[in-house]
Amino acid sequence: MKVNEVPQDALTYYEGIKRACFALNDEGKYVVVASTGSNEEATANGLAVDELAATLEETRRAVLAGEKSPLCYHMERRQMNPDILGKTAGIAVFRVKRHFRPDIFPRLKPSVLNRYAQALAVTVEELRTVPR
Repeated sequence: MKVNEVPQDALTYYEGIKRACFALNDEGKYVVVASTGSNEEATANGLAVDELAATLEETRRAVLAGEKSPLCYHMERRQMNPDILGKTAGIAVFRVKRHFRPDIFPRLKPSVLNRYAQALAVTVEELRTVPR
């Protein structure tokens, strides 16, 4: 894309803040150009956000039904996966996955809950529940 082709659609997605894009200048070199985004980009981002929200709602319902632990919900809310959560909390991935079981999670030691809470930026009380 050339410098004069960088989209400048007036979007509310970025709330008036421009972002950097790379484009070719007249000399054929890549330069940074400010962009307010494009309608296509806003549509794609909107669809991705909707899909994340639907997945999170599905997980929330599974927690309320007793199929998963609240840890799953909070992990997905932070857009993490078991690998990232394990590394952030300093807990082995196989243990993280085990803690997704609703029969195991309530028996976790306070020290483990504190590590998860810190990694997920929530309190221990919030970690034990999901929104109704």
